[in-house]
Amino acid sequence: MRSVTEHLVLGDQRTSTQLVRLGVRRGGVLLVHASMRSAGGDAWRMADALRRAVGPEGTLVVPTFTPENSDTSRTYRERVSGLTDSARAAVRAAMPPFDPALTPAPSMGVLAETVRLTPAALRSAHPQTSFAALGPAAGKLLSGHRQDCHLGEDSPMARLYEADAQVLLLGTGFGSCTAFHLAEYRRPTRPRRRYRCVVARGSGRHWWEYEDIALDDGDFSALGEDFVRSGTGEVSVGRVGSARSHLFPFRTAVDFATTWLEAHRHGR
Repeated sequence: MRSVTEHLVLGDQRTSTQLVRLGVRRGGVLLVHASMRSAGGDAWRMADALRRAVGPEGTLVVPTFTPENSDTSRTYRERVSGLTDSARAAVRAAMPPFDPALTPAPSMGVLAETVRLTPAALRSAHPQTSFAALGPAAGKLLSGHRQDCHLGEDSPMARLYEADAQVLLLGTGFGSCTAFHLAEYRRPTRPRRRYRCVVARGSGRHWWEYEDIALDDGDFSALGEDFVRSGTGEVSVGRVGSARSHLFPFRTAVDFATTWLEAHRHGR
């Protein structure tokens, strides 16, 4: 009869085997969007399985976005919907400033938080769309993330493209595929908008406003369906834990999305 510890080890090994069979490259760079509710199990063990799959020379990357500290985000608009002016002002006044070393990313899920909290993890500096990474390429991938560039050429997105990374949607849909956002920056016509968030400055807080691409993931699910159907996407589909998952090359996804968005986003 196996002990609890033996069952846990076997579970980790089974998940690592699933990842390898799906096509995760040992020694490569892997960007993961995950729903542990779909995958089941423990986030620490899933993170360990992912690190085993990429190996000691590989790098694991997760989004650690923080819409909670912005009053121009969808998260804020949903939170204050129906509130009085004074109640909205109170919510805004209570928003904690972004600190890359301390600020959690609750909307990104428990796996992303697990990676972020791992002692060896690094995190990029953008106050809204940061990424955390574990592995030898983490510093190169996350450095130079300009604060007026969410997910474009001066962000980890472009570095992931250059690194020939893979994307794993672990129990999530293509609506959460951040690789598609890089394609938005590569369109000839790029609508822009103003963003605002609160950041740490010294021992206090400071509201910072900037302009960037008007990010829009409203059609990413349809884009992802066409990407899979195209047959050119090299998309592998299989189970990781209990979750139906998709694995595909970052570059291929961005290149397909760049053409798709230009054809489908007429007038915007």
